[in-house]
Amino acid sequence: MDQATGMRQGPIELRLVRSRDARALQHELLSNRSWLQPWEATVPYGSVSFDMRLSIRRLLQQYRDGAGYPFVMEYDGEIAGQLNVWGVSRGSLCSATIGYWVSERFAGKGITPTAVAMATDACFTEYALHRMEICIRPENAASLRIVQKLGFRYEGLRRRYIHIDGDWRDHYAFALTKEDVPQGVLARWLNGQVPPDAATIPPSDRFAL
Repeated sequence: MDQATGMRQGPIELRLVRSRDARALQHELLSNRSWLQPWEATVPYGSVSFDMRLSIRRLLQQYRDGAGYPFVMEYDGEIAGQLNVWGVSRGSLCSATIGYWVSERFAGKGITPTAVAMATDACFTEYALHRMEICIRPENAASLRIVQKLGFRYEGLRRRYIHIDGDWRDHYAFALTKEDVPQGVLARWLNGQVPPDAATIPPSDRFAL
């Protein structure tokens, strides 16, 4: 990926986060508290910091170390949210996880599925990863629609998997491998070639909650 220009599809751009994004990102996070809090990762026995400058420094250090890829999502040149590729494992695994948030005022514009598709394509083609995973709380209908749109494969229910909004929460796990999308995630979606049932959650897992 060209670090200067990032990746673009129409008005939607995905680019590496910059130190000077701190003020705009912090403003979006604080003004979207009720919208984002139910889905935000928290720290057991601790508190979440809203020091965005420190957060960006840590994310960029992870990027330099090859341990993560921190992106900003933009719409018509305005910051709309963040997308982070985290938990990068190399060696025989070559896997990572995608997490994201988008401001409420930008919801419904197709920003997040487009950004997730572009990020996954970059991870497969530019960053030499083989498998990308997204883990979603069962209650998060908006995020579930994203994996359905993009055809991420359902892989199971993970009990009390991530600390979210003050407690350990169950998550559904979805994934794609490079072989699943030889034409790319974005192209497959835009060309209407996404398998319709890939992200379907079996009744046994839906009713097990």
